[in-house]
Amino acid sequence: MTSLLVFGLGYAGTAVANLAVANGWQVFATTSQPPPITPDGITRLSFDEAGAVLAQATHLLASAPPKQDGDPVLARHRAAIEAARDIRWIGYFSTTGVYGDRRGGWVDESSAPQPGSKRAVRRIAAEADWRATAAVASGGALDLIRLAGIYGPGRSAFDSLRAREARRILAPGHCFGRIHRDDIAGATFAAMRNPPSGTRVLNLTDDLPEESAVVTAYAADLLGVAIPEGVPLDQAWPTMSPMARSFWSDDRKVSGRMTQQALGYAWRYPTYREGLAAILAAESA
Repeated sequence: MTSLLVFGLGYAGTAVANLAVANGWQVFATTSQPPPITPDGITRLSFDEAGAVLAQATHLLASAPPKQDGDPVLARHRAAIEAARDIRWIGYFSTTGVYGDRRGGWVDESSAPQPGSKRAVRRIAAEADWRATAAVASGGALDLIRLAGIYGPGRSAFDSLRAREARRILAPGHCFGRIHRDDIAGATFAAMRNPPSGTRVLNLTDDLPEESAVVTAYAADLLGVAIPEGVPLDQAWPTMSPMARSFWSDDRKVSGRMTQQALGYAWRYPTYREGLAAILAAESA
């Protein structure tokens, strides 16, 4: 039986797990949260308990971010992963942040990483560790899934607007890529069904990088609320957290065209416009 083990049942990991269940897969996932009252077909495990099911897993998805001392999954379960004999595919959720600052220029799946932050450096180190592990555990079949900014139901500009916490930081020409939660699930599941022969880089990012202020204004128009006043980036900078400053320090546009071609998967939400409209329609329904 096809069996998926997800390390980290977060926002994106849950979407992948639910899609696999809907397609008849056996799904295990690590989580610190209690099981839902209504069974959803996902067998939840503690992080330590995951080692017991590795021997039967055919597919493995790691979505836990690296810590300062390395990838937490490999730190605890590397030996068991390498000893597993049925694993046919490994996926690792990384970030497009590994491409670093390109002064607004484009990068794609063939571009070499240029990490500019400590967090991005840790991601590159984790990717290398997963390459080494996959060479033993899955015959090298590894997808490095680099995610752009994640949004979707319960995690979009609508939520910050409703909470009156939305900020429109004005940085003309400084664009960001995004990816809807459902496209993360769809593309990841397509990758599972079509594993690579070696390491494959997948960029999960929509087809229209856009300024953050533009997206927030578009969401406000859809909601029928006032567009928040814009604040120039240089004025907002002193009040930003270190993570936010790291986010705004990089300026690049990321293409996912080759990813869609390789997977035979077209984005359900190719731009933020379709994605936000679908979220609002679902909420209204």
